[in-house]
Amino acid sequence: MIQTRTITLPHGTTLQCRESGTAGRPVLLFLHGFPEGAFIWDTLLAHFARPEHGGYHCLAPYLRGFGQSSSPAEVDAYRAKYLVQDLVALVAAVSPGQPLECLVAHDWGGAVAWNLANQQPQLMKRLAIVNSPHPGTFLRELQHNPAQQANSQYMHFLCRPDAEALLAENDFARLFAFFDDPEGRAPAWLTEDMRAQYRALWQQGLTGACNYYRASPLRPPRGEDNTIASISLPDSMLTIALPTLVVWAMQDPALLPGLLDGLGDWIPRLQIDRVEGASHWVVHEQPERVKSALARFLGAG
Repeated sequence: MIQTRTITLPHGTTLQCRESGTAGRPVLLFLHGFPEGAFIWDTLLAHFARPEHGGYHCLAPYLRGFGQSSSPAEVDAYRAKYLVQDLVALVAAVSPGQPLECLVAHDWGGAVAWNLANQQPQLMKRLAIVNSPHPGTFLRELQHNPAQQANSQYMHFLCRPDAEALLAENDFARLFAFFDDPEGRAPAWLTEDMRAQYRALWQQGLTGACNYYRASPLRPPRGEDNTIASISLPDSMLTIALPTLVVWAMQDPALLPGLLDGLGDWIPRLQIDRVEGASHWVVHEQPERVKSALARFLGAG
């Protein structure tokens, strides 16, 4: 059974969480991305909470800015240091005195997870990332790969001051279109029930979600805006010493496979699981595939 609870962190942020399993058991923490909510992980929360699949205590928060979690209006509130602060406090609340068994993250959740694993590796035993670019390869590709630069131009749209209003038009038509296949068809997983879940989430507000893009310095060059060219990141900010699984859907239209090149330079204990025929929304498209990859990584069977 999946339950919902709200956790208030010491610094005042509240995070609404979906939860399955028994408190006190090893914790799996799942982080969603844009324009998603914690509910994308429901199948995995239920699966890994079962005794025969590890009996984990599974939690998936709505990140700040999403759903009923705290949604500050200021763009600066979505800088990486504040997102990491939320997770440090959340881990202390849900796994006191013990590291997470694994941190699992997709898209923007992965961006925060990469930072947390680099800065606070003692908070987790393992890291599992699903289609979220490592900051080192993302910076490199945004600076030097014209194809990745072109495929990331949507980020500028999401930084517009009127982005929320445009996304909400016509029953969130632009947001639902993010899920379409290359021929513009809605995917089979986007059932009426799933549409209703997304609609209810987006109706709670989109400013926080868009602020992730506004606060990030990693955006592709466009016209005279080429600030990405002057950014550099030292290896000390990019190294991940933990055992790390990267599950990568190879037909992701926004995040190209070149983002996998050179990952081993920063992540010596790396496993890459390439999923052919899947898009950015692989958690929805192939939940059994993601589940099995994670199970192997955990050794849970």
